[in-house]
Amino acid sequence: MTTLPLANRIALVTGASRGIGHATARVLARAGAHVVAVARTQGGLEELDDEIRKETGNGATLVPLSMTDSDGIARLGAALHERHGKLDILVGNAAVPGPSSPLGHIDLKPWNDVVAVNLSANFQLIRCMEPLLKASDAGRAVFLTSGAAHKAQAYLGPYAVTKAALETLARVWAHETERTPLRVNLFSPGPIRTRMRATVFPGEDPMTLETPEQVADFIVPMCLPSWTETGKLYEYKTRTLKSFQPPA
Repeated sequence: MTTLPLANRIALVTGASRGIGHATARVLARAGAHVVAVARTQGGLEELDDEIRKETGNGATLVPLSMTDSDGIARLGAALHERHGKLDILVGNAAVPGPSSPLGHIDLKPWNDVVAVNLSANFQLIRCMEPLLKASDAGRAVFLTSGAAHKAQAYLGPYAVTKAALETLARVWAHETERTPLRVNLFSPGPIRTRMRATVFPGEDPMTLETPEQVADFIVPMCLPSWTETGKLYEYKTRTLKSFQPPA
C-alpha cells in the first residue's frame, strides 16, 4: 500500500468554507493530511467535512472563527499545541475584497475591516503558529496573494494595499526562518471562478475562468516536505515560481 504524501501531517486552512480554501482543504485531505478548517460559516465547514469524509473516510477538525478574532486565533494555536504538539502546514487563504471605490470615498471602518482580515489576521497566525510549525520536521506556510498587489489598480485600493503588505509580511518571515526547516511562500491564483471574484467583477462571465479545484492542485505541492523553496511567489496564470526583484 502506497503511503500518502501528507500522511500524519496537520494542515490548517483559513477561509476553508468555499472557493480556493475549500478546494485546497479537500486536496490536502486526499493527500493524507488531517485538515483543520477555519471559516466564519458553520454550514460551509460542515459541507466540507461531509465531502472530506466521502473522499477519504476521515473527518476534518472544524473551527468556526472570524479571522478578526485575534484571541480566537491564539486559542486555536493553544488547542493545536495541546492536541497535536505541532502544525505541518498553514494555508493563509481567508480574505475580503473590500469596497470598490476611490480611496477618498472610503470610510475608515471598511478600510480597517479589510486590513484586519487580509493583513493583521495573517500576522496573528504567524505569531501563534510559528512555534507549532517549527515543531514540525518540515513546516510549510503558503499565503494567497493577488496580482492586484503589483498592478495598483484604481478603485481596488484596500484589497491591493493589503495584499502588497501581505507579500512583504511573508517575505520577512521567510528571511527570518530561512535557516530553519520552515518554508514560507506566496501563491497568486489570478482570475478564478470564486464568489469573491464575482462580487468585484459582476459583469465577468465566470465560465471563462478556471476553477478553485484546478488551482488547489498547484498549491498542495508547496505544502509537501519535499518542497525546498522559501520566500518565493508561485504565479498560477503562468505556472511560474518567481523570485522577488528590487523595483526598477
